[in-house]
Amino acid sequence: MTEVEPRRAELAAFLRSRRERLRPEDVGMPAGGRRRTPGLRREEVAQLAGVGVTWYTWLEQGRPINASGSVLDAIARTLRLHPDEARHLFTLAGVPCPAWASPQVAVDPAVQRVLDSLDPYPAQVVTPRYDVIADNHARVLLMGDMSPLPVHRRNVLWLLFTEPRWRELVLPWKEEAGHSLALFRGARADHVGEASWSELTRELNAVSPEFREMWRDHAVARPTTRVKTFVHPEVGLIRLETTSLWLREQPGARLVVYTAADEAAEKSLRRMSDFPAFADWSELARRA
Repeated sequence: MTEVEPRRAELAAFLRSRRERLRPEDVGMPAGGRRRTPGLRREEVAQLAGVGVTWYTWLEQGRPINASGSVLDAIARTLRLHPDEARHLFTLAGVPCPAWASPQVAVDPAVQRVLDSLDPYPAQVVTPRYDVIADNHARVLLMGDMSPLPVHRRNVLWLLFTEPRWRELVLPWKEEAGHSLALFRGARADHVGEASWSELTRELNAVSPEFREMWRDHAVARPTTRVKTFVHPEVGLIRLETTSLWLREQPGARLVVYTAADEAAEKSLRRMSDFPAFADWSELARRA
């Protein structure tokens, strides 16, 4: 038996189990009469997904056929797979996951408690793709409240290259944006072909001339401890030292903590609590 055959067998068993748990009425079809087997029929799944009955039957039988991402996406939606199940389906098929099945943007409550305990030092959890999936109040006061933003826009690269306020947030902007992009490209090597990574790169290339220019440089970097200069609209310049800690509970993600690089920064961090956080990103842009 070749190495790929067990994977096909597992894929076939998984598809059958997901099909058998659905009733016709779950997918908008008439309930009909009694059925000899539970769940949907293969031909019903094929019809709903827009694929051939024979092709889908072979897929469920574990035969050596290839499935494209778009076809698997249609099957996943037809079978009402949740994101974890969809990622499992795509992994078994050896195909990159679609954006809607990207990893969940949530952290363990214990990790959130650690973040909260770090106040007044800003802290956040970022994925390898630079999505901010958790933060504390001090980070909100320094960089703005991201909760009003769509989940896929709570991304450091997107904000650095598209939001006017973030061009004033870090100094010098070009150096910091270039460093963040180098970190992103360094992490991207492990995710080549994944839809969410490709989509973010495509969108930034389309909207930001600076991103296009820096992207052509092919610079790469790894997370290190370094000092960054932030500009708070009320307390002014704040020099902070960044430290990254890898999270076992969130594979691939980092807990990034910003501590005071000097006494002035320590005082500024404590003064920030006297001012409200930015939440309205349109107003934030106008004030930049």
